[in-house]
Amino acid sequence: MLKPDSHAPDGAAWRITVLRNGNGMVATFMDWGATWLSARVPMGDGTVREALLGCATPSDYLQQSAYLGATVGRYANRIANARLELNGEAIALSANQGPHQLHGGPDGFHNRRWQIVCQSDSEVEYRLDSPDGDQGFPGTLLVSLRYRLEEDNTLSIAYQATVDRACPVSLTNHAYFNLDADHGDARQHRLQLNADRYLPVDSEGIPNAALKAVAGTSFDFRAAKTLAEDFLQDADQQAVKGYDHAFLLNQDDARPAATLWSADGRLQLEVFTTAPALQLYSGNYLAGTPAREHDVYAAHQGIALESEFLPDSPNHPEWPQPDCWLQPAETYQSETRYRLTPV
Repeated sequence: MLKPDSHAPDGAAWRITVLRNGNGMVATFMDWGATWLSARVPMGDGTVREALLGCATPSDYLQQSAYLGATVGRYANRIANARLELNGEAIALSANQGPHQLHGGPDGFHNRRWQIVCQSDSEVEYRLDSPDGDQGFPGTLLVSLRYRLEEDNTLSIAYQATVDRACPVSLTNHAYFNLDADHGDARQHRLQLNADRYLPVDSEGIPNAALKAVAGTSFDFRAAKTLAEDFLQDADQQAVKGYDHAFLLNQDDARPAATLWSADGRLQLEVFTTAPALQLYSGNYLAGTPAREHDVYAAHQGIALESEFLPDSPNHPEWPQPDCWLQPAETYQSETRYRLTPV
């Protein structure tokens, strides 16, 4: 359980929200970063299993750079050289990973206090107002997200945003899953991805080639396999020390975008999303991150499955996905559902 501690950087208390369903599943959230803190799943044998990595106290979340459970925006993943172009005009963004921008910049949505609009036993809605020029992005953006815990152990995240000037928008949650209650190497989990193509990147995580077929590569998760099976087996993985790549999802509403199984086979996670892509991250740089039940996490102790647009999409209009630029007359809407089922 999350231990109480001092106030947040703005001097106010942290606001923790707990959702419960009739099956006994408990999901916990924090208004700082609209962060998903915990997902505790009854296993049917009297035990409860924690499915998410997390910290021991709220202030510990400020001492880590892994974005544990945080809401990420305005733009998830990387934008090359922290640069956009709109109608021939260059727009400089705030860089926070070398010359590039990662997950919305140094003071992105993960590092803000979100306003709680409403909450009940089964859902909580957060809102954030992002001013014109925030982290370099054009226009005022108003964003809301709703976490809802369903009776079938589905945690849904529904995002909505509007802008008053054209701006790329891609929101995601950066939860790390370890379905063995954070015990052991998460690369022993089995994973299935409903994707025929992935995006190669360079050592800085910036796309450096066209979309590539997964067939015949270590990125083929169309049939379930452990992450360990083909880990670091090719140059695309070696460049970033493992899996840290976006997969363009097949548009098949009936099938999960991803299914993950614990190493012991007793807990299953299904991910459904309206987003066009899913970033698979094998926790390559998790080492040293403050942990909930022990001092720190090790590398590869959790797996992130981030629903989003492909990285650097604002600079690649040729990619086969919807336009990531949100226009003033439009509303950004995206929903991702995580269903946790004891097997």
